[in-house]
Amino acid sequence: VGDSSVLTCLIKGQISMLTWTITPKAGSSCTLVYRIDTNMTHRQNCSDNINLTFRAGLAPALEIQHVEIAQEGIYLCDVASTDGNFHSMYNLTVLAPPRLSLYCDQQGSPVCEAAAGKPPAQLSWGPESSSTAQEEHHDNGTVTVLSRFTACSTNVTNVTTCMVSHPAGNWSQSIAC
Repeated sequence: VGDSSVLTCLIKGQISMLTWTITPKAGSSCTLVYRIDTNMTHRQNCSDNINLTFRAGLAPALEIQHVEIAQEGIYLCDVASTDGNFHSMYNLTVLAPPRLSLYCDQQGSPVCEAAAGKPPAQLSWGPESSSTAQEEHHDNGTVTVLSRFTACSTNVTNVTTCMVSHPAGNWSQSIAC
């Protein structure tokens, strides 16, 4: 989420037309058609942050600036050229790093929350805990994971660390309740 993504097509020979068909997991599809003879791009139903880019010596690319969760889906490129027709397909998966918060509840127990991550974050505790995580699924595909620290023994230090593991990164925070 928020980064840019660049997708390219397989091209051989001189291209005459290039078409990107985007089918998001949610929402309506988008089509971008570029014709060499007119040097024009036709856009249908595409977000303003999706554009074709042309750079000397490189294949034309589809650039998505500030990727959003709603842009996750299938991206198909069809190229018509002097050497035939070529197809490229991408399945764009968008990662959303969770927002981490660590606080003490009313009973004085540490609570760790990894909010709005995609996929759901994995939470663990130091020292070790017998806690189980609860997940809340949101309409936009993100998941909030919440865990309350439960000590495995009575010999526990009063500083507790929540560790969050996620494909977008790993984080930890400590607290004394």
